[in-house]
Amino acid sequence: MKSPIQKRARNLGALVIGGAVMAAAAPAAAGTVTITVTDLRNTNGVVRACMTTKESIFPKCRNDPNSYRTVVKAANTITIRFNNVKPGEYAIALLHDENEDGKANRVLGMAPKEGYGFSRDAPVRMAPPNWDDAVFTVGSADQKVAIKMRYFL
Repeated sequence: MKSPIQKRARNLGALVIGGAVMAAAAPAAAGTVTITVTDLRNTNGVVRACMTTKESIFPKCRNDPNSYRTVVKAANTITIRFNNVKPGEYAIALLHDENEDGKANRVLGMAPKEGYGFSRDAPVRMAPPNWDDAVFTVGSADQKVAIKMRYFL
């Protein structure tokens, strides 16, 4: 027969293990990602924003039902909020769609005619930035991201 101390120790151990299992099974807390967009050359059109966890489709974010997307009116400074963002690795792509045609217009099919911006101010060379240059980690705490709009022409 077990002593009362042994029974309490066994019960306490079960509580600790049960609590650890519950904590591991609980979904990670979601936070808010607030993006401040600056340096738009004008207030024409809209800014299209997309935040994705999928490297294979970045920066277009098409065909990602789990991406966070929005379209906001262009202004001198824009604040975009994505709420209930699950923790993970994300990258953001912005397009200043000045003529509101829903696409990134190009000169001679190559150079971007409209503004663009990426998380971590990822560099654009002769192509869109690499995932590794734009990716950032979202945890359970709210996150602020600043993105400067860039123009090739």
